[in-house]
Amino acid sequence: MLRLFMKLKNIEELIDNNGEITIGRVGPVRYGATACDEAECLAMLVRRPKESFKDLLIRLDSAIEDAIEHDIFVDEINQ
Repeated sequence: MLRLFMKLKNIEELIDNNGEITIGRVGPVRYGATACDEAECLAMLVRRPKESFKDLLIRLDSAIEDAIEHDIFVDEINQ
């Protein structure tokens, strides 16, 4: 598990800079993951069938990087 957390540098950096993540129910979505900084929502993901918690966190970390580095914002919740 420690190796996993060492890979989640974007989540760690976001939280260190007053951002936040949420894992769990998001509106009508039973299992989602969101990431927001102080100004905007960076990513909103829905857990895929058979996707592990670990894989969801890795995907969230990658989505945060895409939002910060490339202005690509993922919203799987508000389709």
